[in-house]
Amino acid sequence: MASLEEQIKKRRTFAIISHPDAGKTTLTEKFLLYGGAITLAGSVKGKKTAKHAVSDWMEIEKQRGISVTSSVLQFNYEGYCINILDTPGHQDFSEDTYRTLMAADSAVMVIDASKGVENQTKKLFKVCLLRDIPIFTFINKMDREARDPFDLMEEIEAELGIRTYPINWPIGSGKEFKGVYERNKGRIMTFEANNGQSEVKATEVELDDPSLKQEIGEQFYQTLCDDIELLDGAGYEFDLDEVRHGKLSPVFFGSALTNFGVEPFLENFLQMTTSPLPRNCKTGEIDPFSQDFSGFIFKIQANMNKAHRDRIAFMRICSGKFEKGMEVYHVQGNKKMKLMQPQQIMAQEREVVDEAYAGDIIGVFDPGIFSIGDTLCTPSHKIEFEGVPTFAPEHFALISQKDTLKRKQFVKGISQIAQEGAIQIFQELNSGMEEVIVGVVGVLQFEVLEYRLNNEYHVEIRREGTPYQFIRWIANEGIDPKKLNLTSDTKRVQDLKGNYLLLFANSWGIQWALDHNEGLELEEFSRN
Repeated sequence: MASLEEQIKKRRTFAIISHPDAGKTTLTEKFLLYGGAITLAGSVKGKKTAKHAVSDWMEIEKQRGISVTSSVLQFNYEGYCINILDTPGHQDFSEDTYRTLMAADSAVMVIDASKGVENQTKKLFKVCLLRDIPIFTFINKMDREARDPFDLMEEIEAELGIRTYPINWPIGSGKEFKGVYERNKGRIMTFEANNGQSEVKATEVELDDPSLKQEIGEQFYQTLCDDIELLDGAGYEFDLDEVRHGKLSPVFFGSALTNFGVEPFLENFLQMTTSPLPRNCKTGEIDPFSQDFSGFIFKIQANMNKAHRDRIAFMRICSGKFEKGMEVYHVQGNKKMKLMQPQQIMAQEREVVDEAYAGDIIGVFDPGIFSIGDTLCTPSHKIEFEGVPTFAPEHFALISQKDTLKRKQFVKGISQIAQEGAIQIFQELNSGMEEVIVGVVGVLQFEVLEYRLNNEYHVEIRREGTPYQFIRWIANEGIDPKKLNLTSDTKRVQDLKGNYLLLFANSWGIQWALDHNEGLELEEFSRN
């Protein structure tokens, strides 16, 4: 039986981030194929096929062929126990994506070789920088026409402000895609597509092998030699310490759909990343190898299984070992409890967990007592982790129920969905819940809200647009928002926790508020 230290050392927990349609879900499924967790990759787009991506579970995701919630997947590979946090890549993703990155120890950034860096990637990347975590880049879809690899590298560096180091280098693209040159091994890997199975035909050719010219063609051979000379002469040096602090991103080229380059990427990733990292709590750092159990809630999802009408809280274990039936202390609730139905979840498949270790993500039944950011720990060793930030939403709508007799269901539904963190609810000062302002990070969440309220709570809603573009938390304590000198189109509101906020129609209104209220402090995110 492996010791606590051995179990934790083999854990790796990472999030996959990308902009829409870069192939992130496909890459996730190929990882699962290699780990033996699934035997056939689902067709992510496949509206006509019976098989959907295993990481997509909500009906709206299956209809659209996109991921709008974050999934948690676990598999074993070559002695490692790997936890993948698969985030939504759709342009209308939710704040759920940001918070998921708070639970990861590293991130894999998937970039479309023909599109390069897009806006969504920039937003997610900023959250990674907040965390000082390693960022690995997989430039996908090399089997299609792609941009010049040097241009892609330059764009990553310019747009994201991180240096890059190509671990491999592509030879051609699209129909002329010949393979990659593995820089540290000095050899060429040529691949052929194999219909999504885990094994693909791979040929290894040394760079100085006389048959290489014939294999890839004279022109590609000459271009490759020139590229290698340029990379070795003008590129950055590889520095593992810089990788681990998010300053240098190892870059890999490949094609998830044809399975090209996925396994070498996974193997390199596992060698370069570390076991679970220490976490900050209010009294200092918590060592993952501590005997004392601790973890925090980073995601809550209601009604994953309509038959059970349940609510699952996703917990990142930060230290020690979790055992089914053990007694834990819920810091925010100030009480001891046993976590009910601990389970690991793969889309709609669930498996009861007997034990889990630092780095693992598990789902526990939530009777309605947990909130995002809550700490759970050994009763004899009470700690409290730093809160999970709430990020400023970017789109706002006025929401009310069509049938006033369904007020109770409306309040229950919208409050529960807000507690999950997919939406944020704001009320005008001293007003009830008959009409609320809903803020979201991506506009698709309005559709998800409407769909879920109708489907799960049987409530139809009315949605009206608002002129607001920005929201800021009032950081000063003891300020009466009613006494602030504000523009006529600025609205004073409060969130479900009673924090005061200001809604602005434009950035000029923000500046006015700061200029005309001495000492006023406004923040773009809240930690309580």
